[in-house]
Amino acid sequence: MNPMDMMQIAGRIGTFKKQHPKFGMFIKSVARKGLTEGSIMEVKFKSTDGEEYVANIKMTAEDIETINMIREMSLKSGQ
Repeated sequence: MNPMDMMQIAGRIGTFKKQHPKFGMFIKSVARKGLTEGSIMEVKFKSTDGEEYVANIKMTAEDIETINMIREMSLKSGQ
């Protein structure tokens, strides 16, 4: 990924955090508990017409590593 793309993503992360501060607090709470292999992450999406989609992800060591990499990128960008 080129540096300009990384800067754009960092800016978007900052905007997302400002627009959705409770999500950041949620992520921090989960991180304090500790991400462990075998934990299950559930994501739910509800469209404006009321249709719902739900997905479950059983966390692997690679998933946790990816999340930690994203977290480190966010910390380094100062967001």
